[in-house]
Amino acid sequence: MRGTRRRRTALALAGALTLTGAALCYDLLPRGGQGSRAPGPAAAPGRAAASGPAGGAPPSPGAPGIGDPLMPLAGNGGYTVRRYTLDFDWQAPRTPFEAGATISAAATQALSRFDLDFAGNTLHRVTVDGSPARYVRDGDELVVTPARPIPRGRPFTVHVAYTADPTQQRHRDDAIRDYGWVPTPDGTVVCAQPDGAKMIFPADDHPSLRAPITFHVTTPANIGAVANGRLVSTTARPGGRVERTYDSEQPIAAQLVQLAIGRFRVVNSTGPRGLPVRDVVPDDLVGDTEEYRSLTPEHLAWLEQRLGPYPFRRYGVLVGDTELPVALETQSLSVVPKDDLLGDRVDAERNLVHELTHHWTGDSVAIRRWSDLWLSEGHARFYERLYSDSHGGVSLDDAMRDAYEQHDQWRHDDGAPAEPAADTLFKVMRYDGSALVLYALREKVGTAVFERIEKSWVSTYRGRAAGTRDFIDLASRVAKQDLKPFLTAWLHGPHTPPMPGHPDWRVDPVEN
Repeated sequence: MRGTRRRRTALALAGALTLTGAALCYDLLPRGGQGSRAPGPAAAPGRAAASGPAGGAPPSPGAPGIGDPLMPLAGNGGYTVRRYTLDFDWQAPRTPFEAGATISAAATQALSRFDLDFAGNTLHRVTVDGSPARYVRDGDELVVTPARPIPRGRPFTVHVAYTADPTQQRHRDDAIRDYGWVPTPDGTVVCAQPDGAKMIFPADDHPSLRAPITFHVTTPANIGAVANGRLVSTTARPGGRVERTYDSEQPIAAQLVQLAIGRFRVVNSTGPRGLPVRDVVPDDLVGDTEEYRSLTPEHLAWLEQRLGPYPFRRYGVLVGDTELPVALETQSLSVVPKDDLLGDRVDAERNLVHELTHHWTGDSVAIRRWSDLWLSEGHARFYERLYSDSHGGVSLDDAMRDAYEQHDQWRHDDGAPAEPAADTLFKVMRYDGSALVLYALREKVGTAVFERIEKSWVSTYRGRAAGTRDFIDLASRVAKQDLKPFLTAWLHGPHTPPMPGHPDWRVDPVEN
């Protein structure tokens, strides 16, 4: 994710995540405890069975989170999602509509009950394997008790019928600002990062957890719909309505889901090696945004030289006809506000390269936990600035020197790059402050070794989740030297270390 150019350079914004490969098990992180649970408005959660299968543990509740210290209730324990199938019967802008989510999963423990991340919206019914299930709302957790416990290892299917509220948003006091459903003049786009997917559909919502998604979106015939991945079919429905089915093609994190509805045109082109490029543009913005959108093949080729082959089956830009303050790397279809594509070319290219970079670092190589966000945003900001350096923008050295001067103040205000708090996740330290760590690493090991580290990072962890320790270990192996002390000081230390190769650089003193 990246912000628009409405702030000074050092405070420009950004964002990110997703993956290819099989859906990931919830225990990538330490399992969170069940914790205290306030009683909800529906029936109380069900009891665990007195005993489990022969030789197995008795059924017990799945954990309400996967143990991420910054967002303890993100994701859910006790199962792995294999596929989401989402049905949306959209009616009109800012108007509630009927929706349904079918979640195919497999139990990783014997389950007496389990949670889904689901906020707001009006619930109608919940079934498990076709049988009515009891449920209770507990804050942003939907606690489901099936009619019978689910044995460990068994696949099961949950269906949740609800009325979706396309006006539902939440606010953060960082780069994200307002997120969830984002209205447009004739429809909506979705910005779910970091934990807004639960306003769209019931989910297992953590960036390390991914599954394929099938979308069935029904709209009036004069209104279009688009989602992540490939258009599978278009079917006429009664009453002059049209249903479009999309398949995400590869597993996707809930925060990177995109669902756009409105009057727009799909503009197709090709990138390197014939990669399909699909832009989705409001009808009256097609011509005005063409100049910058047409640069995508060049951006793809430039990044492939540095990071290797693009990791997904297609790419494109969704032009947001909104007052959205940020761009976001929703998987295979980055949403970019129209203002980013109607202004200065240098700024536009920075935004476009930033969101595209995330598809290697953040979408394909996902973060293991939220404190690893620097790996996603820092990489996107580094390559954005590296590209801009040779395409009419501020030089990389000048941008990094400016960041270096402010780095101790950012550490004081926002935490060290790998030490964020929940409310400072998307502050400037995760962007220019984290790009500076990568710059320091390049100065330490040299450009050739740094480039090998980067290509190895995205190839080794393609389709997987990885964290700060993984990066340090990989960088040390590739560089053939122990980089742990160096990177630990940069990523976790209370003060900014000296910059290799730049003994004249100084850090501004912190004002308490």
